[in-house]
Amino acid sequence: MLAAQLDETKFDVTIYESNSALGRKFLVAGDGGFNLTHSEELEKFISRYTPSEFFKSIIASFSNNDLREWLRKIGIETFVGSSKRVFPVEGIKPIDVLNAILDEFKRKNVVIKTNFKWKGFDDTEIKANITVFALGGSSWKVTGSDGAWTKHFSEKGIDIIPFQASNCAYEVKWKDEFISITEGRSLKNIYVKCDAKERKGELVITKFGLEGGAIYALSPEIRKHLNKEGFAKVYLDLKPSLTVEQIKDKFRARGNRTIKKLLIDRLNFDDTQIDLLKTLLSKEEFTNLEELAKKIKQLPITLASAAPIDEAISTVGGIALSEVDEHFQLKKLPNTYCIGEMLDWDAPTGGYLLQGCFSMGYCLAQHLNEI
Repeated sequence: MLAAQLDETKFDVTIYESNSALGRKFLVAGDGGFNLTHSEELEKFISRYTPSEFFKSIIASFSNNDLREWLRKIGIETFVGSSKRVFPVEGIKPIDVLNAILDEFKRKNVVIKTNFKWKGFDDTEIKANITVFALGGSSWKVTGSDGAWTKHFSEKGIDIIPFQASNCAYEVKWKDEFISITEGRSLKNIYVKCDAKERKGELVITKFGLEGGAIYALSPEIRKHLNKEGFAKVYLDLKPSLTVEQIKDKFRARGNRTIKKLLIDRLNFDDTQIDLLKTLLSKEEFTNLEELAKKIKQLPITLASAAPIDEAISTVGGIALSEVDEHFQLKKLPNTYCIGEMLDWDAPTGGYLLQGCFSMGYCLAQHLNEI
């Protein structure tokens, strides 16, 4: 986005890429459906970021709607899905989006040099008046995003926050008999809560633990507890449409039904929900209908750890935000800018990560164009 927005009459732009082709991680983001951004209103959109105050002016300057309009101008039509996420229209693949952006680079005479390995600030091979780094975080190392750049910035006195996994699976120490029958199953239309924050969505039960959009969105809260206490507790609401009292009312018509049959008939539960309750509750809790009603609305699960960082969708950590000014310029290195996942910020899946990067690139381009 930065290169596409810079004034070609003012700047000669060269992109140095470590891989043999541009956009490898961009294409990885397109696996399973290319979620480009989200369609929710601006105030709520901005609140998804951590820290949200840092992103307030960034997203306001180049919003989700602005991104959709820019994509339309370069030939990529989009639509809003049932989840309110934004995707390219049917028939447009991730590589088509990337190629449309690359065509913009050609139009603006942007030079691209591939297979280039940056060796640090003492590398004098490149001469530039302005340098912009977009070296990524530390997940999906196969794409070139390995975080190895941090040592070079540390040597310059730049404060580096250690990278940690975000938008990742979380470990749950399941009982063997439970995971042997439930691995790969989904919990749909539930709420997951950690501290005061909750998110509706879907979870997938894996041998490692839990993954899915509903828990990814709670990564900042979960990470805080894992760092401080060594574990984190989340609470599942398996029946968001009913209150505890309404569930109790449904249980009063039990008759001769077993607990399992009661849950199926009165709450429309499936085997996955029932097996989860059985494995997490004591026999006394499961058979006490009043207690069971409470647990259905607030089922505690202990998370033991985050997935390995290279398996995470994104990372937090990197350059502390206090090290850059409002235009992403390093305070200790004039005319040197850092954008994207190099910086210490967080956002959930759903199009927010890509939007954050697009918006940073746009804002920096506008600033440089005005210098």
